[in-house]
Amino acid sequence: MKRSVYIASPLFNDAERAANRAICTIAERSCDVFLPQRDGHLVTDLIEGGMTPQSAYAFVSARDIEAIDRCDALIINLDGRSVDEGAAFELGFAHARGKICVGYRTDVRVLLQWGLNPMIFAPLVTVVRSLSELEDWLESFVSSEKRAWQSMSTRTQLPDIEPNSKGPNQS
Repeated sequence: MKRSVYIASPLFNDAERAANRAICTIAERSCDVFLPQRDGHLVTDLIEGGMTPQSAYAFVSARDIEAIDRCDALIINLDGRSVDEGAAFELGFAHARGKICVGYRTDVRVLLQWGLNPMIFAPLVTVVRSLSELEDWLESFVSSEKRAWQSMSTRTQLPDIEPNSKGPNQS
């Protein structure tokens, strides 16, 4: 059975949707892919089609949650100064469901001086920095046993920092 991935990403403008399609093209070489902008529905389209905003939000949310439940892994696009709110929720939901979560980040901008928000960073087994790195990760993911990846679903290499300490490299 082919592995499946869910792509969590902003999808509100042409540039974001183009980036999602590029990620999807790479992922589809080895996996079944759920790309919300293609396989789900956009809230704006549903409202323009006559659905109430409340119904459109509920419909999209339910459809995306079902897709996350069915996937083996989630790839989150982390590009941007801060992570898209919907993608952040999808990451948290996937992590809570025990899914393998991978970050894709080509953007050097970050909101916090030391990197991503810990609630975004901690669930990720890795962060890839290019489409070629993503392709390499996907090849490894597809060829490995699912159990091996699940055992890595929590990072163990986080720095050991006491609460209220300044952290590494800070004086």
